[in-house]
Amino acid sequence: MKILEKVKILEQADKTRVEREIKILKSLRHNNIIQLYSVISTSTTIYLIMEYASGKELFDYIVLKQRLTEMEACRFFQQIISGIEYLHKLRIVHRDLKPENLLLDNKKEIKIADFGLSNLYSKGELLKTACGSPCYAAPEMIAGKKYSGLMVDIWSSGIILYAMLCGYLPFEDKNNEILYKKITEGKFTIPTHISEPAVDLLRRILNTDPTRRFNISQIRNHSWFNLNALSINEGLLICYHVIPVIKTQNFLFYLLKFINLQYKNREF
Repeated sequence: MKILEKVKILEQADKTRVEREIKILKSLRHNNIIQLYSVISTSTTIYLIMEYASGKELFDYIVLKQRLTEMEACRFFQQIISGIEYLHKLRIVHRDLKPENLLLDNKKEIKIADFGLSNLYSKGELLKTACGSPCYAAPEMIAGKKYSGLMVDIWSSGIILYAMLCGYLPFEDKNNEILYKKITEGKFTIPTHISEPAVDLLRRILNTDPTRRFNISQIRNHSWFNLNALSINEGLLICYHVIPVIKTQNFLFYLLKFINLQYKNREF
């Protein structure tokens, strides 16, 4: 549950941001994106009732494991890319992808969460608002240039992939000026235990030139990305896909059948 206190949403910009976040969450139906179930508004508070992810944050999981195996990192990365691809089909940019905003459910499946900095964009539109977490921000965003929403989310996914494989970030510094310099220069080291295919993919995603950075299709076709058998989840595009409606009598029939089955399988 996400709880928003109305007394803290005073500026018009804050109201617009909250309305936009709710609008975006309502439009999303994908297995690797957290599901919004309901919005409850009282005189003082807005409650966003969302899917529960019992596995907590990917950040905690990386800290616990210190670093992930390439097979497990690949499985998580496939799910992250699937979610990113779905978002950008709807022309939605997340802009704050990081392990803290990637939750795990009870099956250890990725759930992209926290759309507070997300936005909608038009086809071919470049964005200009710099936001998100500095360590995960794309160099073109840091430089104050107009940017492609898809390319900045792909850059962030590359930082996340590095964190999963190495257990730490490629660009870090307590001084933001030095941090920004490291990011814009794009110089980072990769430990020797990382395989050559993984190194190749990291360098192609963490390319400071967004026009040369790997896109979704190139990532999907890369050998390392296909270490695991890929199960493509396209999600549901609201207003594009037709949702079959079950007739009431059929629904009641299957509901009663399910209840009867549960009753028979009870343990005493």
